[in-house]
Amino acid sequence: MKTTKNKISDNPTEGIKISGAEAVIRCLLAEGVDLIYGYPGGAIMPIYDELYKFQDELQHVLTRHEQGATHAAQGFARTSGKVGVAMATSGPGATNLVTGIADAQIDSTPMVCITGQVASHLLGSDAFQETDIIGISTPVTKWNCQITKASEIPSVMAKAFYIARSGRPGPVLIDITKDAQFDTFYFSYEKCTGIRSYKPVPEIEPTSIIEAAEAINNAKKPFIIWGQGVILGNAEQEFKDFVEKSGIPAAWTILGLSALPTAHPLNVGMVGMHGNYGPNMLTNECDLLIAIGMRFDDRVTGDLNTYAKQAKVIHFEIDSAELNKNVEADIPVMGSCKDSLAAILSLIKNKNHEKWINRFDEYMKIEVEKVIDKDLNPTKEGLTMGEAIMAINKYTKGDAVIVTDVGQHQMVTCRYAEFVRSKSNVTSGGLGTMGFALPAAIGAKMGAPDREVVAVIGDGGYQMTIQELGTIFQTQTAVKIVVLNNDFLGMVRQWQQLFFEKRYASTEMVNPDFVAIAKGYYLDAKKVDKREDLDAAVAEMIASDKPYFLEICVEKEANVFPMIPTGASVSEIRLT
Repeated sequence: MKTTKNKISDNPTEGIKISGAEAVIRCLLAEGVDLIYGYPGGAIMPIYDELYKFQDELQHVLTRHEQGATHAAQGFARTSGKVGVAMATSGPGATNLVTGIADAQIDSTPMVCITGQVASHLLGSDAFQETDIIGISTPVTKWNCQITKASEIPSVMAKAFYIARSGRPGPVLIDITKDAQFDTFYFSYEKCTGIRSYKPVPEIEPTSIIEAAEAINNAKKPFIIWGQGVILGNAEQEFKDFVEKSGIPAAWTILGLSALPTAHPLNVGMVGMHGNYGPNMLTNECDLLIAIGMRFDDRVTGDLNTYAKQAKVIHFEIDSAELNKNVEADIPVMGSCKDSLAAILSLIKNKNHEKWINRFDEYMKIEVEKVIDKDLNPTKEGLTMGEAIMAINKYTKGDAVIVTDVGQHQMVTCRYAEFVRSKSNVTSGGLGTMGFALPAAIGAKMGAPDREVVAVIGDGGYQMTIQELGTIFQTQTAVKIVVLNNDFLGMVRQWQQLFFEKRYASTEMVNPDFVAIAKGYYLDAKKVDKREDLDAAVAEMIASDKPYFLEICVEKEANVFPMIPTGASVSEIRLT
């Protein structure tokens, strides 16, 4: 039976003496949190006890593993735009969060993780389930803090949420000793609006805007590469206005995907290792490279010694640490890209770079002939991953959230998925975390309950967090799960084929009956291994209003092209 004690909306408890555990819950409610993911245990039990009393206001989702809690919180944050919250106990509970925290750090996902800790007098004594989670998590958090006194909870929690969501977002970890959870104090809460010496959004320098506008207006072959900063900065409209007025062809990193509709005439595709032929080749032909909310990751640049050396570089960036880290910026434009793009719009001229855009079209024709036709209109008997993604496009009409894991299926999905609105592509970018997609899809659906959410996963990564089917069953979260099964760790196998003389060391998978497992969790499930059955199976899955599992058996040894070999120049992109 649900009970509610002292609803925060009815009683702010200003000046009332409460426990540290209750204070944690009241801080979460004060920050507008209504959903958290976690797994209970001894050192965090006092907080869970208080959570039970507030369950009418604060929903807790019991994942089947703490890593699943962090990925679910990430998925929630990515589709809702809010801070995701995950909770775990001390020791192994806390350490199981670390992969998801590291993933959130490199992909700039706002998340607050709360861990229980042994009592303060036991710290450093190797007590049962004690780990130094502060030391462990320091390299992979935006900020972390250990609380040993109940009275510290409100100020630390307020600071945590401010840091997680401000500027370039990221994960924060708060570790709370068990005695701090039990101790009482007079509670009051004030949201954090600023921290001395921490300036999350740098001021825009007008001279940089003027300089950038002049370079844009004078460029003959300008090229835009945008990243997730456009989405995190809620700058989609400003970005679209900028692209359309400047007339500049624009390509995306995988985390930037969906900020601009894929069908937009100036959207020329994806850059990077498995990106499109034209955007990669023409990076080394443009005379002006405009980077917006992206960090020049090595998977985008390839060999830095040969990357865009002929071009002047404008870098719109909120984090000064990213400036000149990999690629030297001739014109750095610091600040929120929402504000920067709005400021520059009136200074740039209406342009039409028709001849330059035709160069992208020429390369696309080559890519269609050599790669895309083979992926989407195969003559072989076996199903391709591309066919599966096109079937999903057909029945979602580009309006679904698509969550991917890591590997061949991820690259194929990013290449062929169609999107009509932002916050639609949820994937593990910088860390490349296998096992991300299934729990992230749970959070993505809860963050956008009105949208169709389809998780596209490889057979390898799926089995890393397959236990989260239990979370889907318990919560009845209506995610659609598609496993593209090639009985291999596909991306590793591709590298072994191309660079290790087909020595398939430990990459072939002997898989279980995935449909039987899904049905064991009482999910509707189906398997497809023939082309003539694919369309109807995808249609049935998308039409369902319940969780659904679909296994699609694809070619075992198909490769993903184009491909830039590691360390090669973007101009050395391979089509076969």
